[in-house]
Amino acid sequence: LHNTFMFPLHFLTARLTVSPSSSQFFKGDFVSLSCEEDDSSAGWTLRRNTSKQQRTQCGDGWGKPAGSSCNNNVFPSDSGVYWCESREGPISNMVNLTVTGGSVILQSPVLPVMEGDDVTLLCKTKTTPSNLPAAFYKDGSLIRKQPTGHMTLQHVSRSDEGLYKCDISGHGESPSSWITVTARLTVSPSSSQFFKYDFVSLSCEEDDSSAGWTLWRNPKTQQRTQCGDGWGRSAGSSCNISYIDPLDSGVYWCESREGPISNMVNLTVTGGSVILQSPVLPVMEGDDVTLLCKTKTTPSNLPAAFYKDGSLIRKQPTGHMTLQHVSRSDEGLYKCDISGHGESPSSWITVGFSLLVFIHLVMFCPYFISTLLVVSLCRQRTKGNTVNHSLINQHPTHPDQGLDEHYDVITDVTTEYHF
Repeated sequence: LHNTFMFPLHFLTARLTVSPSSSQFFKGDFVSLSCEEDDSSAGWTLRRNTSKQQRTQCGDGWGKPAGSSCNNNVFPSDSGVYWCESREGPISNMVNLTVTGGSVILQSPVLPVMEGDDVTLLCKTKTTPSNLPAAFYKDGSLIRKQPTGHMTLQHVSRSDEGLYKCDISGHGESPSSWITVTARLTVSPSSSQFFKYDFVSLSCEEDDSSAGWTLWRNPKTQQRTQCGDGWGRSAGSSCNISYIDPLDSGVYWCESREGPISNMVNLTVTGGSVILQSPVLPVMEGDDVTLLCKTKTTPSNLPAAFYKDGSLIRKQPTGHMTLQHVSRSDEGLYKCDISGHGESPSSWITVGFSLLVFIHLVMFCPYFISTLLVVSLCRQRTKGNTVNHSLINQHPTHPDQGLDEHYDVITDVTTEYHF
């Protein structure tokens, strides 16, 4: 069975995240799925399609709802496609999860990766150690054998997109998972906020220039128009906005004539006198992230207060603040304030999971855990794991995972999802 699910981009307003961040799990693993959106009042519900059930929601025979999250100890029957729906109708991105009763899994990105990124794959056994030699395959062909069980695809391009699996001698083979590589939409200057009348250039970057990329947007005042259609000026695969206006605030993305779309970026333009310069693209766990509170007039190094999710973090004397070695707990809605000048709009900072961090933990944990056990035993004698805007199609490995007829065709179609 081959179903096609289609929906308009303006429906994609939440992000479904998975913790631990992987597309494959062992039988009995604990998995948490969260519907994340700035507007928590939307009333998001997690749903899924498995080979045995169609469009059931968390708590209906599987999972335990916890606010906008769903927690579950997974089994092979939980393999399928998961997504979020709000009571108003919008849905999130979709993720394809595979649960195996075997002894080997391939930990790979559960969400699409952008061209130019480094992607690390980890071949993991159910029992420790997880750094055993492994062979990695793409589309059924051997790529390479690695002595420590992990492999990094450097500066990925669309040619790296495909079906991956791994094998550990004496333990077995993992299931296969699809890795999606999307074009990268970049913004120059690199910021998610701009002053009215600033010059902004947006570029669709991909190795294959024959794809014919076009820049689109969804501002709050209209639906889905392309560069040159009343806004911006096309320049090859770029779009230049000479005098950006608050009406230009909205979501921007690239589409190719073959169908694929890029990452999306949310730009905010203010007529006020203060902006917060923050990363326009997701940052990786472990990165240092610098936020700059900037006035429209110089100097821009005035004292500033920084806020996360409405609460004051700290006040800085020079208008910039660095978040060191960020983790998922740093993800949230940030803004800043400069006394006598005003407050900036708010921008969401997304923190992505890094498999490299996980690999270092795998190497370190056996020694750390053994130390904790020794300390714990000595004390007894004396006395007597988290997971926000990427919205690209996933390629499930199970062909039976489609949506019911009611959701098969929706007008105002932007992209197709094949299950």
